[in-house]
Amino acid sequence: MSSNLQAVMDQQGSEQFAEKMMTILNYGALNLMSSIGYRTGLFDTMADMPPSTSDEIAQNTGLNERYVREWLGAMVTGGIVKQDKVNNTFYLPPGHAAWLTRKATPNNIAVTTQWFSILGSVEDRIVECFKNGGGVPYEAFNRFHEVMSDESHQTVIVPLTEHLLPLVPGLIERLERGIEVLDVGCGSGFAIIEMAERFPLSNFTGYDLSEEGINRGRKLLQEKALKNGKLEIRDVAEFNDKGKFDLITTFDAVHDQAKPDAVLKNIYDSLKDDGVYFMQDIAGSSHLHNNIEHPVAPLLYTISCMHCMTVSLSQDGKGLGAMWGKELACQMLKEAGFSNIEVKELPHDPLNYYYIVQK
Repeated sequence: MSSNLQAVMDQQGSEQFAEKMMTILNYGALNLMSSIGYRTGLFDTMADMPPSTSDEIAQNTGLNERYVREWLGAMVTGGIVKQDKVNNTFYLPPGHAAWLTRKATPNNIAVTTQWFSILGSVEDRIVECFKNGGGVPYEAFNRFHEVMSDESHQTVIVPLTEHLLPLVPGLIERLERGIEVLDVGCGSGFAIIEMAERFPLSNFTGYDLSEEGINRGRKLLQEKALKNGKLEIRDVAEFNDKGKFDLITTFDAVHDQAKPDAVLKNIYDSLKDDGVYFMQDIAGSSHLHNNIEHPVAPLLYTISCMHCMTVSLSQDGKGLGAMWGKELACQMLKEAGFSNIEVKELPHDPLNYYYIVQK
């Protein structure tokens, strides 16, 4: 290849990369605006409205018209909202609303856009960690439990009894007859509450270190008058309920633990000999080169770097990160004592693996 041709190709490649960077800037801006569209209810309201003016949209949402108008500018130029130029009205196409509204759950992608403002709020502290090591603790992440609850609602709660629990043969029948269940790293306990309502003859316990999360869940348990569910503030690296539980669950909870090996060993010890450990965790490989074609690998590595990993490292932990991967997960499960490990996937969920684990 001649040097001139190589130079032309290099220039073309450079220009294409510059275009990619401009696209990233635009999409980053649209992510923030989409988060605002979700949080303010703009997407939900517009989905049920005919083509409307910015004044009408503001009135229906109870929001300030000037801000709504500027938000519409981003949404229209970004191809999310459509504009009728003649009448200067705006509408959210049904095909777009199917991925942006609360009615679209569990397919509401707008929920996930909230993470970037949360991660951006700790960017300065993450930069310091790059320079000096260490990590950023949970309490530094504003709105974390609120957004995590939103996310978990559609990834865990909505499909829990119809899609997730049936992955374990015979589990639904056992829950209906009555068994002892523990959710480790339960957050606000929404999975516990969902199962306690659905299976009144079973008893459900949730452990989490977060006082904020546990108190939120306790309030909801009380409101629903559920007597078969309880939530406890516990360090999940230090519990041991020897052979107490028939089923133990974790939902995206292991990889950000400071001592994930201790957590898995405690789960093993607390499980009955014929019990089942059901672990949901991020779908991915422990090897970077295997994740090149992963549809949202950059997103997952970013969330991992700026939340999952750093939270663990803030406690002098292992810092596994969200992309610890199936290979390492299976290795650590075996090291904890488990010998029967099956990994399943669901067609509608490309983001998670489901580990069915027994002694």
